[in-house]
Amino acid sequence: MIKPIKKIMVYIDGTEQSITAAQYAICLASFSGAELIACYVINTKAMEDLLKARIFLQDEQLEYEHDMNADAERYLNYVNELAIAKGVTVIKKLSSGNVSKQIVDAVRDENIDLLIIGELSHIRSRRDEFYDETERAMRSAPCSVFIVKDQDRVWELYESLV
Repeated sequence: MIKPIKKIMVYIDGTEQSITAAQYAICLASFSGAELIACYVINTKAMEDLLKARIFLQDEQLEYEHDMNADAERYLNYVNELAIAKGVTVIKKLSSGNVSKQIVDAVRDENIDLLIIGELSHIRSRRDEFYDETERAMRSAPCSVFIVKDQDRVWELYESLV
């Protein structure tokens, strides 16, 4: 029988929902033997928009980008620690640019079978819906997408891994 899931990618964005998604992805990788990739995208497109709107100065943009790089590394390292604690190897992938495009490109480049994302935020307006990059990536991904919910249940699953 062909394994239905050989490669899993979990999208990490620093939210609690994405960490819950990472815990679920670790469980799924452990059960299935699939390769696990944790992907973090630094949204430089949003920074460029803030610079164009003169909300940021060039120096502020560089400082903010540096801080975002540090945050991305911290979150990817945290997910790596969660995986190591459960005997799972994770490949960390950090990129920057337009979030949805970077996710979809990574899914294609890595031949991902399943993209795992955290629960989407509640949309308050059509404008929010239009600008939600994670939702855009979910709709554009060329593979199956799994949206993780129920943080308490996921924590129980994660904790039960030996």
